[in-house]
Amino acid sequence: MSALLKPEHISVEDYLEGELISEVKHEYLGGQVHAMAGGTSRHAALGANVTTALVSALRGKPCRAFNSDLKVRIELPGQTRFYYPDAMVVCELRKDSETWQDRPIVIVEVLSESTRRIDLTEKLDAYLAIPTLKALIFVEPGIVFATVHRRGPSGGFSREDYAGTEAVIPLPEIGVDLALAEVYEGIEF
Repeated sequence: MSALLKPEHISVEDYLEGELISEVKHEYLGGQVHAMAGGTSRHAALGANVTTALVSALRGKPCRAFNSDLKVRIELPGQTRFYYPDAMVVCELRKDSETWQDRPIVIVEVLSESTRRIDLTEKLDAYLAIPTLKALIFVEPGIVFATVHRRGPSGGFSREDYAGTEAVIPLPEIGVDLALAEVYEGIEF
């Protein structure tokens, strides 16, 4: 019989240094590092479409959109996490030399079959704990459909669903609208 090995605890500093030289992206959950699975062409296209739409809509505005190359840091009670959302909008920027942001206003995740359970449980809970977050958007890859978790005046989140290429997600928090026609442009079903 073999004993189970306890995974080694990695410090935040060691994780961030390792990510600078790694060919594979890793998520960091309270000292544990997990390699990210590769995505499909559809997933990458949806992420690129979202980022492009947000970058274009934010031109001349104080907020900035980022793609999945930039991490978001989340400070939870007793635990630090780093994830790579498919897109995020930040209005209070850290230095350009940073490899992460920690004050996003909007986060977008494109769902996939391999990560759906984690995205809709673990990541959902972690993202909603970010004090600055106003809207969390989940984009479905197989149909024209997005779910928005939006922070209300009382601080709690409510769910909104948007379906079809005529749907437009209002994002007054950043002064833009996100049309599903743009998100799904070029995607064949």
